Amino acid sequence: MRWIVRNLDLVLRRLTGVIEYWDDPQCLFRIQRGRAPRELRLSDGSVVPAGAPVIILHLWNEQLPQIGPSGADLAWALEVGRRLRLSLRALAEVAQSDKRFQDGLALGGVTVLAPLGTAAGGTRLLQRLGFDVMPHPPNVFGRFGMLVDNLYVWGLMWTFNKGTLGTKRFSELERTEIWMSRRTLLERHGRPAETS
Repeated sequence: MRWIVRNLDLVLRRLTGVIEYWDDPQCLFRIQRGRAPRELRLSDGSVVPAGAPVIILHLWNEQLPQIGPSGADLAWALEVGRRLRLSLRALAEVAQSDKRFQDGLALGGVTVLAPLGTAAGGTRLLQRLGFDVMPHPPNVFGRFGMLVDNLYVWGLMWTFNKGTLGTKRFSELERTEIWMSRRTLLERHGRPAETS
């Protein structure tokens, strides 16, 4: 059954143009060229118009550190934080050097890892890295669409990191969006400008 999920994930990535921008095994993201789903007003003052080019982030499930039977612990959280910083540093370079992504005004996407209104560590970590965490609009296909989304996310969790199933109930998968402006990405995670 897991090979079905793996192959479905591979096919969907190829069909939608999701790429691996850094081949290091510590990288936690894949990316895709996309369009802002609506106007995004970000905490650094940036306004990204609806339809503007953005970089869509996809969690690289195979490279996320495994969660043990007792759940995520401090060591796991510290390792994920370290890998996220490395991934964003590499992405800042890509955003400047790769013509396909140079016009991206923001980067982000949809996640179940940062529920709103909680003191969840994942939410705090993403905010410290420079992301704004915001509500995700309801699925356009209603409850049926949400059920299909949940099945897919649950399948990914079961296939790639079974330990996450102990922390997320199928019926309670809450989607949020995380967004960071290009400016914040380069200021926080880019290499400092060289002085002459």
